[in-house]
Amino acid sequence: MLYYIITLVANLPIVSVPSETSSSFIPIGLQFIFVILFVFGMIGLSALLGPKRKTKDKLDNFASGITSHGDARSPMAVKYFLVAILFVLFDVEIVFFYPYATIFRDLGWHGFLAILLFLALFLVGFTYIMQQNIMDWEE
Repeated sequence: MLYYIITLVANLPIVSVPSETSSSFIPIGLQFIFVILFVFGMIGLSALLGPKRKTKDKLDNFASGITSHGDARSPMAVKYFLVAILFVLFDVEIVFFYPYATIFRDLGWHGFLAILLFLALFLVGFTYIMQQNIMDWEE
């Protein structure tokens, strides 16, 4: 039986698969499936095998060891969120300069003009922020 399987496999035609097809993504898909199964398997095992002691302290809300007082829905300044969003926005914009810095000679004038347009839009947004006094914490 084993001899029959070996001869059958040996006589299969050899098919060359180009590297640009979807079959080159099979290892990535298998790894993704393995990771998902591993994560859910570990979570399931910890739920099955872990201790199940429900005490009052465990079921109580965690507040970093500080006793809670007052209402949790107290108003917060919008300036804080606005500055945080602006930081993320401008930080991401700055990150786009790194790929340009590595290949700026290969891009030629077209790449230079594109980065100038990007920089102009960046500076327009920054001057608008400064004119609106968004970064002024005293108001």
